[in-house]
Amino acid sequence: MYQASSHKYPLHFKEPGGTSRGVLQQKTSWFIEVWDSERPEHKGLGECSILPNLSRDDRPGLEQKIQWCCTHINELAANFHEELEDWPALRFALEMAFRDLLQGGRQRWFESPFTRGESSILTNGLIWMGEAPTMQRRIEEKLEAGFSCLKLKIGALNFEEELRLFRGLRRNFSAERLELRVDANGAFSPEEAPRVLAQLADLHIHSIEQPIAAGQWQEMARLCEESPLPIALDEELIGLHKEALRLDMLNTIRPHFLILKPSLTGGFASSNHWIQLARKMGSDYWVTSALESNVGLNAIAQWTATLNNPLPQGLGTGQVFTNNVDSPLYLQGSRLYYEAGEGGLPA
Repeated sequence: MYQASSHKYPLHFKEPGGTSRGVLQQKTSWFIEVWDSERPEHKGLGECSILPNLSRDDRPGLEQKIQWCCTHINELAANFHEELEDWPALRFALEMAFRDLLQGGRQRWFESPFTRGESSILTNGLIWMGEAPTMQRRIEEKLEAGFSCLKLKIGALNFEEELRLFRGLRRNFSAERLELRVDANGAFSPEEAPRVLAQLADLHIHSIEQPIAAGQWQEMARLCEESPLPIALDEELIGLHKEALRLDMLNTIRPHFLILKPSLTGGFASSNHWIQLARKMGSDYWVTSALESNVGLNAIAQWTATLNNPLPQGLGTGQVFTNNVDSPLYLQGSRLYYEAGEGGLPA
């Protein structure tokens, strides 16, 4: 017989995290533990990480749903993917917890050369939105740390200010030396997006995530067909769980890249399904964490390492929070490494 418990844990930002949807000061995760009542010393750990105003799970009744899952964990063991289809972060938490338990409760979700310390994951440096001088400081810090790929959140400042930042970077670093990605979080209208894309292409930007808000399939399809730089879909994937709906979206929009965030797409199995569908139509992808604690980030990194994707991945080391939990992950330059050690829940 399985048993389960949950633990709510607010994570506090060291610096406000700015996006075009607003500024985050803190965000909440729930840790879920699952164990066999005959072997209670071995516990599987999962994280239900919520992004305010973005996660499908960010709605009334979430805490009650988490408690219901813990109470009905035996009934859910065989079918949580189906039962929790429209609760992707919670579904991911149970997938993590059951997989960890199956692996011995050591937070080794996926064994690979990465978890043996024999390989690493290439990552991009993330630059949060902020005032221009703040963004400039953050860019310089990432460059000094050795990153050769930066992802910048755009859409909150005056776009001309953002362009000035990019022009300054390009004066010092060619596209061959420094890859620049931008994430608009749907900040632009379909009417203004073509002008934005043309100006970014002139600066040899690698790609743009979600230039317009999700749900505008025909408008996004036109942008992907006509854009002078590749377009990546992010928020567009949220809420699409059935294969027929996913195929309909992909066949309509024909994106260049997909951005996979397991907490938003429903976990590892669901994200693997997106990869299979994207490959069939020639789209590429990379993985990005979504402000999970080091528990979720650790699991996502271990899974990402098994994919052998050579592109820079959007994975950090959870350094944006003041009260994160311990982690075996660490960065050397732009490469993410795993060093076996103690992790788990905060005291």
